[in-house]
Amino acid sequence: MLGLKLTTDPRWVNLAEMDLAEILTDHAYCEQKAATSCISLIQGYPDKEKMVKELAPIVTEEWGHFRLVLLELERRNLKLGYQRKDEYVNELMKFEKKGGSREDRLLERLLICALIEARSCERFRLLSLNLKEEDLKEFYHKFMVSEAGHYRLFIDLAKTYFQEEQVKTRWQEYLEREAEIMKNLELRGDRMH
Repeated sequence: MLGLKLTTDPRWVNLAEMDLAEILTDHAYCEQKAATSCISLIQGYPDKEKMVKELAPIVTEEWGHFRLVLLELERRNLKLGYQRKDEYVNELMKFEKKGGSREDRLLERLLICALIEARSCERFRLLSLNLKEEDLKEFYHKFMVSEAGHYRLFIDLAKTYFQEEQVKTRWQEYLEREAEIMKNLELRGDRMH
C-alpha cells in the first residue's frame, strides 16, 4: 500500500525496545514536527483552500499525538529527552528540487510529507506487531492507522493541485531516493526514522 522500496530491517524493533525512553522521545518530536510542517504549509499556501481545510485538523491531531506520547513517557516514569537531528528527513530534503516556482515547491513539500508519513506508518506497524508489551502494541497500532491516513492525504493533495502523471513520476523518484537513504543510514533503535 505504501509503495516503499525498502522495508525496515526487523532488528530495528529489538533495538527500539531496548531503550523505550529514546524511541518515545524521538517519536514525540516527530509528532511535533509533523504539526509544524502542516502549519508551515498553511502559512505558505493560504490560497490553497482545500489544503488549508484538510490540514487544519491534522495540526490538532499531530499535536494530540505529541501529547499522547508525553503521557506514555509519564506513565512509564520516563523523561522527554532532547530533540536530535533527524538524518532521515535531512537527507530527504537534500533531494528536494531547489528553486523553481512556488507551485513546484509545494509539490516537493507535499511528497516529502507523504514519504515521512509512509515510513512512520511502516515503522509503527512493525512496533504494533513485534513489541513484547500488548498495551504498547495497541498504542502503536493506533498511530499506524493515523499515519496511513496522513500519507494518503498528502498524496491526494498533490494530485489535487498537480497533474497525476507529474505526481506519479516525482513520487517514484522520491521512493527510489528514500530506499537509498534507508540503505545508507545506520540502523538505530533510538530513532523513529
